[in-house]
Amino acid sequence: MQSLTIDILNSKAIKLLQDLEQLHLIRVRKTPSEKNTTVNWAAKYKGAMSKQPLSEIDKQLNELRSEWE
Repeated sequence: MQSLTIDILNSKAIKLLQDLEQLHLIRVRKTPSEKNTTVNWAAKYKGAMSKQPLSEIDKQLNELRSEWE
């Protein structure tokens, strides 16, 4: 089986591809556009963690490290 990526230039081509798929000659798979694959990580996780004092973070890290010993 070979995979090809094509660009549809005319809407009539979609109907032709659907016909070929119904004949079990090809399989059409829609893939997300490249624009949607770009993730803004800063916006996605902004505010996910609350701000903590440095001393509290150090305390939590030391507790986690001591659990592994």
